[in-house]
Amino acid sequence: MKELKEYISDKEQLSVRRQCELLDLSRSTVYYEAVGESEENLRIMKLMDEEFLAEPTHGVLQMQDFLFALNFLVNHKRVRRLLRKMGIMALYPKRNLSKLGHAKYIRPYLLRGMKIERPNQVWEIDITYLPMAKGFMYLTAIIDVYSRYTVGWDIFNSLDAENSLAVLKAAIANHGKPEIINSDQGSQFTCALWTEYVEKEVNITISMDGRGRATDNIFIERLWRTVKQDYVYICPATDGTELYQGLSKFFEYYNNVKTHQGIGRRIPASLYMTAV
Repeated sequence: MKELKEYISDKEQLSVRRQCELLDLSRSTVYYEAVGESEENLRIMKLMDEEFLAEPTHGVLQMQDFLFALNFLVNHKRVRRLLRKMGIMALYPKRNLSKLGHAKYIRPYLLRGMKIERPNQVWEIDITYLPMAKGFMYLTAIIDVYSRYTVGWDIFNSLDAENSLAVLKAAIANHGKPEIINSDQGSQFTCALWTEYVEKEVNITISMDGRGRATDNIFIERLWRTVKQDYVYICPATDGTELYQGLSKFFEYYNNVKTHQGIGRRIPASLYMTAV
């Protein structure tokens, strides 16, 4: 991302928008500025993110009680707004409240009972909030389920659907395409931009988590736990550049050095690279 950003210039004849389109780069990464939340709100968001990792079923009121116990006197409206900004939603069974305009883009969950036995058979994609020393960003990543190898990732300062699509395009360019890609039912994935590209342009089957099901996208949820506990929380970045550089080192270690119990204490690259 950093190298691509260096190609962008407002002195060129082409507009910055067109330069970003040609480089397949989101404009939000070019114009990144620290998000204007107060120091207290940023502290609250970091605490709620850590609590959500441990207690993913906690909703607004339970998060409010959690903050009360830490002497943060915040009302439920503030808690709800910050959770929404973080992209966090409590995991619990709920009625189907999807807007009708998006219902046609929802796809069924296809992985239940499926035997996943080779790389690029199934990928999982998701987005998570990452706190920094000041401000925050969003991490989008794609993991190969068979090997736990992270085939693509990037950071952004918005939740735009274009960002998720850019990560997928880069992953396909570097590793080929999967047979199935699984996501949640977030607005980034239940839209025409995502489904038309994935299904029509590259002919990949889409699978989506059931609403409120914590285990449907379990492998990438475990990735979030690892990246936050092993890097983000203990090494809070001061800006987006430092965060990107730190994550680059983390994913290099995660893919090529770290062993994973879920794949027999093997290294993801040893499973992924030898079979693709």
